[in-house]
Amino acid sequence: MEDWQMWLIMAVVLFIAEIFTPGFLLACLGVACLMAGLMAYLGLGLEVQIIAFSVSALAVFFGIRPLLKKHSYFSESKLKTNVAALVDKTGIVVEKIDPVQNKGRVVVGGENWKGVSIDGTMLKEGAKVTVVRVEGTKLLVKRLVDLNKT
Repeated sequence: MEDWQMWLIMAVVLFIAEIFTPGFLLACLGVACLMAGLMAYLGLGLEVQIIAFSVSALAVFFGIRPLLKKHSYFSESKLKTNVAALVDKTGIVVEKIDPVQNKGRVVVGGENWKGVSIDGTMLKEGAKVTVVRVEGTKLLVKRLVDLNKT
């Protein structure tokens, strides 16, 4: 078996292994194996093959890998989950929010939460509100201004 064939087999094995691991590390090494295999196919010596492998592994690892990771994984800022997903959602006051009596309930996304007015105002039942912040089991809300009403 010739050198270029060995490099090609190693590249294929690394690409297959990359499917089962995150991070694009093995794919970088697979590309480097392809470059070294090309050098072997051109009839260049083992030293040139190793240099080609090393240089291309570093180039792919530091040049292309960050771009692949950036576009392949969701960052925290893109995908909100759990209570963080409630912020900026619209809800309806189902029990009058009264800051003096510390009472009030809001339904957001089908779930009933304790509601607190962010500016300390009383909000009537049926008022539309926007969630500003979540503190424990309380939603801090503000009145949603309805532009359709005159």
